[in-house]
Amino acid sequence: MLATLVIGLREGLEASLIIGIIAAFLKRTGKSLRPMWIGVSVAIVLSIAVGGVLQLVSASLPQVQQEGMESIIGVIAVAAVTGMIGWMNTHARDLRTELESSAARALGDGTAWALAGMAFLAVLKEGFETSVFLLAAFESSTSILGSASGALIGLALAVAIGVGIFRGGVRLNLARFFRITGIFLVLVAAGLVLSALRTAHEAGWIQIGQQATITLSWLAPAGSVQAALLTGVLGIPADPRLIELVGWVAYLVPTMLFLLWPVTRRPQGRALATMRLVIAGSLVVVASVLALVVTLPTYTPAVAVSIAGSDGSSGTLALHPATSEYTVSTSGGTGWSVGAASTKPARPTTHEGIGSTVVTSKLTQPTVGLPTSLTIDQLAALGGGRVPIGVSASQDPGPFTAKWMTTSVTSVWMYRGGILDANRTTVTTATLTGGGLASSITLSPASAQAGAWRVPADDRAAIAAGISRAVASSTELLLWKLWIPLAFTLAALVLVAVVLCSRIPQTPAANPRPTNEKATETYA
Repeated sequence: MLATLVIGLREGLEASLIIGIIAAFLKRTGKSLRPMWIGVSVAIVLSIAVGGVLQLVSASLPQVQQEGMESIIGVIAVAAVTGMIGWMNTHARDLRTELESSAARALGDGTAWALAGMAFLAVLKEGFETSVFLLAAFESSTSILGSASGALIGLALAVAIGVGIFRGGVRLNLARFFRITGIFLVLVAAGLVLSALRTAHEAGWIQIGQQATITLSWLAPAGSVQAALLTGVLGIPADPRLIELVGWVAYLVPTMLFLLWPVTRRPQGRALATMRLVIAGSLVVVASVLALVVTLPTYTPAVAVSIAGSDGSSGTLALHPATSEYTVSTSGGTGWSVGAASTKPARPTTHEGIGSTVVTSKLTQPTVGLPTSLTIDQLAALGGGRVPIGVSASQDPGPFTAKWMTTSVTSVWMYRGGILDANRTTVTTATLTGGGLASSITLSPASAQAGAWRVPADDRAAIAAGISRAVASSTELLLWKLWIPLAFTLAALVLVAVVLCSRIPQTPAANPRPTNEKATETYA
């Protein structure tokens, strides 16, 4: 409630001051106030409509998209409040003079309707900022009713103060007022940065920097006044993550320094340009150090793993990464290899939730060790005591000629040149002829299936866990190796661009200086 009250008071008072100054100017010049009030009314209606549409759109989205929408609204709100704080911090002292000058120019260009347009745009700007900022505050608040009540109270106080200033009954040090409320709004906006980063993670947009940092439950137990102040007002959760704290500090510190630094002591001209260039250079140095020093961990599985057969046998699979060939050795000491000629090319895939490549080979060959002639009783035994469908003991007494074939499919999943997983599936079939059969019959007796194997479950889990830990750690460190250096570099480029754009040649004096005197440049 406190956060929305200050937001409503601050934004509402800005709009009230603008309306009051324009109204006083119109009254002093004998112009009608009706066009101004029309412009103000239309701006208020549009502002409310914007807030309502944003709320309806957000509510109609699925949960994940809602989180993304909240992140976007939070970013827009932070940008709006930051611009508003910066502008008012610079212009609060001269607000009346600037507005009256603009009003005079507007009247000089036309009628009172020009001032109505000026009031419309001013109130529309404040209304849009208020709608977005309040919506973001509502979404991060624990009590919608309390937040709405705070906003209404703040707006009502703003209107009352604005009327008092217009009628001369209230005197307010605008510079001090906007600075004090600006401090509070910077804290609220920093909380919105934190909340936007959290909802962006919940939307699946940001996965880096999710390490736990500190726990504030001891400072603000759930349901306490401290928790309401910390979470409900300042937007700081009890378990902030690393990227959330980084974003909070990165916004709070420079914005608060800008707000509190005395205007009279701020560097100007060349000193300001030099300071910006020094900051830009420092950011580039820090970005370079982080990019070079931070290393990303990797995990490469072994190129040889144990395998377990479906019949209780065991063995070893050895991979040759350069050729994608592998060799399987059984517990009896025998083995066979699959070369590149009989293996399909490696293709990318996802296995056990991990991006990998897989090589697959298929081999069909005669089965060794099974009888080539079967009696009717042997055939029934292979079928678990039943004669297969299509064979009649009276009409097809046997014996039958059996041709056995085994088709095996071997798949090896690889990650960074090591083995993530491997298995072999087999299907053994018998084609029966003779023995009274009118035509051949193909069977796949369950008792004849053998030769399948795969990497044991515990070994697969250990390999996948090692890869997952390395990937997670690498993702976390990517924040320091890539994203923070990238942000610092972009900030440095912006500062350099500001310096280059602010180089304005000095205006020639009325009395020209001697030609041998060097010209100077000023920096805004």
